[in-house]
Amino acid sequence: MNKRIACVALAMLALAGCANDPAPTAQMSLAAKAVEQARAVGADEQIQEMQMAERKLARAEKNMGEEDYKRARVFAEQAELDARLAEAKVLTQKSQMQLLDLNTRITRLRKQLGDQQ
Repeated sequence: MNKRIACVALAMLALAGCANDPAPTAQMSLAAKAVEQARAVGADEQIQEMQMAERKLARAEKNMGEEDYKRARVFAEQAELDARLAEAKVLTQKSQMQLLDLNTRITRLRKQLGDQQ
């Protein structure tokens, strides 16, 4: 009888061990790459989403060290999304500046063509 209880207890412990979240190494890598990519296009600490991405990535790394893989995964996912949003904001701002510059050039050319006619 005691052997059965011990076997059942061991089986439950083994299953509980399998139920733990695996280390989110792929997600951590994606988050780190997203942060680096955002920096590469010009996102810096002045952009709120970039600050949040860096804080969340640091938190994910801390959780990885503590083997709290579920929280590490959540923070890494959030860091990736925040970094991608920061990157999108920078690229949108750059595109808007280019559009403004092109519109200024077009206006200048129209004036020059109007003066020549």
